[in-house]
Amino acid sequence: MRHALIVLWALCCAVVPATAQVSVSIGINVPLYPQLVRVPDYPVYYAPQLQSNYFFYDGMYWVYEGDNWYSSSWYNGPWNSIGPEGVPLYVLRIPVRYYRSPPVYFRGWRADAPPRWGEHWGRDWEQHRSGWDRWNRRAAPAPAPLPSYQRKYPGERYPGGDRQHEIQDRNYRYQPRDPVLRQHAEPPAHQDAPQPQRERPPVLHEKHTTEQDRPVGRPTPPPAAPQERRPQQEPKRGPDRDKENDREHDNGRGPDRNNRP
Repeated sequence: MRHALIVLWALCCAVVPATAQVSVSIGINVPLYPQLVRVPDYPVYYAPQLQSNYFFYDGMYWVYEGDNWYSSSWYNGPWNSIGPEGVPLYVLRIPVRYYRSPPVYFRGWRADAPPRWGEHWGRDWEQHRSGWDRWNRRAAPAPAPLPSYQRKYPGERYPGGDRQHEIQDRNYRYQPRDPVLRQHAEPPAHQDAPQPQRERPPVLHEKHTTEQDRPVGRPTPPPAAPQERRPQQEPKRGPDRDKENDREHDNGRGPDRNNRP
């Protein structure tokens, strides 16, 4: 019993660091950039010269090895383990005939149809990914461009770590279109800093004097009466006007009556 507990404890210590890592090592070594051929009517490429289940889809490399899926942005890793829930649909739909190293349980399955993932991963997975094997083949998207720039980095020249991201950013501007991949490829949305609010000048309201605002003890002045416009006096006409003219003539200020017309 004591020896069994010691062995169990050692296994647990060995498993925890491996599961905590993001990238994993798989039994595939690709020292040169592989030849990639498109799967007819699919937005997927496969590697016919490699004896492995090696594919390229939507800007990423995909490998099915040891009953697990792995992905990488470079042709020889490092590889990230992808669970059954995170595999893109068009990767799941790759026909059996393009698996160059198919597992044993693929035997008896149709070569021109996708693997029976529902049988392999169970009913819960099949219910969660319902409809994964039904799609309009005429509406399939175009394949992503191949990252052929990686041919320049074989063998010992193969970059690693941050160097890979630097080279890729400089040579490959393609962005994934698959919804599953976009969740991991897109950076979080940038939130602009809030703009400071400008202080509004105070609104000056005209003060209306009311009875309460008037000083106590002062009577309210009556409103001023409107001034009446007096009609303009018209010049006098008729006999009265002639008499005035005679008086002006007698005083030496008017015209001579004898000279009137």
